[in-house]
Amino acid sequence: MRAVWTGTIGFGSYAIPVKAYSATEEHEIPLHQVHGADGGRVRVKRVCEVDGEEVPPEEMVRGYPVPGGDVVLLSDHELASLPMPGRTIDIRGFAQQADVDPIWFAKTYFLEPEPAGTKPYVLFSEALQQSGRIALVTVALRRREVLGALRVRDQVLLLETMLWPNELRAPDFPFRHADVDIRPGELRRAVTLVEELTGEFDPGRYPDRYREALDALIRSKIDGAEVVQPTAAEQSEGVTRLLAALQESAAEAEDARNAAVTKAKAAAARAAKARTTAKRAASRSRSKTS
Repeated sequence: MRAVWTGTIGFGSYAIPVKAYSATEEHEIPLHQVHGADGGRVRVKRVCEVDGEEVPPEEMVRGYPVPGGDVVLLSDHELASLPMPGRTIDIRGFAQQADVDPIWFAKTYFLEPEPAGTKPYVLFSEALQQSGRIALVTVALRRREVLGALRVRDQVLLLETMLWPNELRAPDFPFRHADVDIRPGELRRAVTLVEELTGEFDPGRYPDRYREALDALIRSKIDGAEVVQPTAAEQSEGVTRLLAALQESAAEAEDARNAAVTKAKAAAARAAKARTTAKRAASRSRSKTS
């Protein structure tokens, strides 16, 4: 794994050096947008909506829209100069783990201690484990300060980034305000069904059926040779066709020029012959007169 962040955990008089690693990874089957006629990738260009021109990366900056259609421009240098916390996970307090609803959690990171911080790391982890608590923290990640929690799983500290209060939406569903009549017998049967289906959680029991079906579909198309290969050979063939068309056009133009020259020579010959005939006729006419 590759560390995505390095810093320290501030715990009392301890500064525990750690590295953070993403605890999750995606295994999506990549599906690209392609041209149905030849399988070529369809690319999206970044175009300015004002002048219609494509904008290179070096000319892009951040902008904040204000009423009236104006935009406040913010350069990378200005954003980098904003005050940010240091590379420290600051502990703000502790709470019972059961009191923190999982809906607040956003992303999980593994925290690995540097060799010099192993003892305080283990000490802090054991303290959390025995107390049944999690640490509430703030930390700067990716140019912004985030709220987070530290908890222990399999002797490893986890950093759970959390949502800020204004980032969590409140559901406004009509049924919450309705008086729904639930009969005791219906509730007992529902509880019995829940208990009958209760067991230990094993994520391996729940396959990703959509991914499996998509993979099977792709494999069947590969096995049936239902594939389009936008290869260099096809591009070369296209160039060959273009060159052939150009050569054909050049040959046609050459033939046209030759035909025009031949036609002009024939016309000149006819004109010269006509002049010669006219001179001879005029000479005979003068001889008869004299």
